[in-house]
Amino acid sequence: MKGKNGTLTLPQSGCFKDMGGPYAAMMTPFTKDYRINEGAIEQLMEYGIAGGLRGFYLTGSSGEGMLLSVAERKQVFRRAARVAKGRCKLIAHVGAVRTDDSIELAREAAKVGCDWVSSVAPVYFGQTFEAQYRHYRDISEATDLPFMVYCFRASLVPDRDVRLFDLKNVKGMKYTGGDYYAVQCLKRRLNKEAIFFAGRDEQFACAMALGNVFSGAIGTSENFLPRHFANIYECCMRNDFAQAAKWQDEVNRFVEVMIADENWSCWKALAKHIGIDCGPARRPYEPLSQAEERKWVKRFADLGIVPKNAALR
Repeated sequence: MKGKNGTLTLPQSGCFKDMGGPYAAMMTPFTKDYRINEGAIEQLMEYGIAGGLRGFYLTGSSGEGMLLSVAERKQVFRRAARVAKGRCKLIAHVGAVRTDDSIELAREAAKVGCDWVSSVAPVYFGQTFEAQYRHYRDISEATDLPFMVYCFRASLVPDRDVRLFDLKNVKGMKYTGGDYYAVQCLKRRLNKEAIFFAGRDEQFACAMALGNVFSGAIGTSENFLPRHFANIYECCMRNDFAQAAKWQDEVNRFVEVMIADENWSCWKALAKHIGIDCGPARRPYEPLSQAEERKWVKRFADLGIVPKNAALR
């Protein structure tokens, strides 16, 4: 929707207050021996906050959440909450194979001060909508935090999925897909206020062009290019889509580099260009040799869109 001055307006009451904007689906940085690197978590967050991010989505896909133990995910939540200190929003992704683990993680997120809880649908087991409904019901009822459905690599069926928003505390959705029409149809069917975030970095400006559908973005590239996403968001909010497209073009040049290899250790290596050592990705991905790391850092540097050691300035 549009405000009186023609700019876009977003939900602002209750749990939606100050939620709109770009979020990093924060990478979980590791040391060389695959322990959680808490110092690098702080670096990633400070860089993102300085770059204009609204907040961080913790231990999601980009954060290798399913490759972490429950204890490690709690460690990430605690560290992020200590760094945030109310300066940004924290969305704790708690999706797990076991719903009981998700519930335990949700309670920890609430305990340490996260703002929202989120989860993917059941993994491996429970591959029906009714199982998904029960999974979300049990997690959302475990705390009083608002809950965000994470629609990841799944079809969105508006007449079916609208039922999810009848569950206690379900207030939004992170949609990592390209059927924005389906999201728009779903939002029309809701009888209450909700917030939606786009999960495809390369299509952020496209998502915001729908005006009253998406309130921001949550993605991997925001770890590296926070200012780009903040600028896209600000441009779209004032209906300057021509300028937003210019920033989106630079984002997409980066995305093309980032997805050039299936090994997530490659794109984690890209963080070294901005001055943050995030370590390798966990198995089944493989660590890189020093020569391979240098190659990937150079590919980021050659784009010329973010200065070297930008996170250290």
